[in-house]
Amino acid sequence: MSKKVTIIGSGFSGLSAACYLAKQGCEVTVLEKHNQVGGRARKFEQDGFTYDMGPSWYWMPDVFDKFFADFGKKVSDYYTLERLSPSYRIVYKDGSLDIPSNTDDLYAMFENIEKGSADKLRKFLKEAEYKYNIGMNDLVYKPGLSLMEFMNLRFFKGIFKLDVFNSIASHIRKSFTNPKLIQLLEFPVLFLGALPKNTPALYSLMNYSDMIGGTWYPKGGMVSVVNGMHQLALELGVKFVLNADVSKINVNNNKASEIIYADSHKGFDALVSSADYNFTEQKLLDEQYRNYSVKYWETRKLAPSSLIFYIGVNKKLPNLLHHTLFFDEDFAKHSDEIYTDPKWPTNPLLYLSCTSQTDSHVAPKGCENLMVLIPIAPNLKDNQKINDSYFDMVISRIEKQIGVSFRDNIVLRRDYATSDFIKDYNSFKGNAYGLANTLSQTAILKPTLINKKVKNLFYTGQLTVPGPGVPPCLISGKLVAEQVLKYLNKN
Repeated sequence: MSKKVTIIGSGFSGLSAACYLAKQGCEVTVLEKHNQVGGRARKFEQDGFTYDMGPSWYWMPDVFDKFFADFGKKVSDYYTLERLSPSYRIVYKDGSLDIPSNTDDLYAMFENIEKGSADKLRKFLKEAEYKYNIGMNDLVYKPGLSLMEFMNLRFFKGIFKLDVFNSIASHIRKSFTNPKLIQLLEFPVLFLGALPKNTPALYSLMNYSDMIGGTWYPKGGMVSVVNGMHQLALELGVKFVLNADVSKINVNNNKASEIIYADSHKGFDALVSSADYNFTEQKLLDEQYRNYSVKYWETRKLAPSSLIFYIGVNKKLPNLLHHTLFFDEDFAKHSDEIYTDPKWPTNPLLYLSCTSQTDSHVAPKGCENLMVLIPIAPNLKDNQKINDSYFDMVISRIEKQIGVSFRDNIVLRRDYATSDFIKDYNSFKGNAYGLANTLSQTAILKPTLINKKVKNLFYTGQLTVPGPGVPPCLISGKLVAEQVLKYLNKN
């Protein structure tokens, strides 16, 4: 008789874990709070406009390839990829740069901005490639349960080349002096939820992923990846229960024995929570069964939250790319208002996504779908008045950049802020990106995959190893599945 495993949540980590466990013959059931799978990667549809509600960047394509290959499949079996060219645009105070997808063009752009920087970029990316290869194999695909995981000759030979004790900010400044190039190279680590000065230089591997691996778009949006993983899970026999808002995990004899939602769910051998780790522990479990205290969570360094606007425009807009980063305001001040003195930002940086520039199926004919994201400190209190003031500012800055007014052409607007992350995803303090990837919150220093007090309870997702981002969540699902299988084989 096959072992039964229940998974709470159908985000990327939950879907990944479900697939790996089902492949090994487990009878898997996924409980999802919402009426569609995907977790934070759900889609929002209205009046012919379609939006990815969460992740919108497709980087590290090799991780997705590896995931599907583990099941004898290819990415192309489930969705179609297109490499974006240019990769994205960065708007500065005095103009903008379109970042080439072709490396020769990229080197030429660097050289044009700062003499001698092309050769420095080649060396920088060569080092980043080494970090990517070693980091992915010897760090990221490890469960983070013991230092012994990292006791291999290759890792120790390369420990200093990995630059774990140096910051990415100082590492970049050793080779480049132009502020535009520095901001360009520091940008990818913003996905990791910490300041460049607090992020290990190891993460220049993100620059390799960006500039060599490329920026891709799955046709239909990131939800196409969700749909592909969901389809694979169904093919493997996974069962899904939607609208299952879990309110309690009951424990009997140090084992999770029952899950309470509108119904109740029993009879499983192991339980995996891909819901918010803090919520699972602090709200679903009685105190004596928690890995971590309230004090522990209060001392964690969180990645930012976000204020997001989903906007529908009833005309085509010029001078737009699929991805645009607005670095036209003071980066240091905005960072201070997120990390040091948390408050609503004065003049924030922002990110604009317009997938209708690439995909005609995500907006009505002759229309554009815009998604605008402002990084903000977690735990801020939002309200409509605050949203409205930032919405006006955002529209004005985009209009200035593209040289066209479209405020009167907006036919759809949906706001999404801290309170929505809490309500929809039970997100700890409304964070959008999990824990910041600082050195003190890396690998074995992250919240563990395994509940130490409840034998059959496990965790996966962005608040545990390897960390935030879609590729790490795919890997997190695989890592937790391996731990569940070890437990099941012993019991």
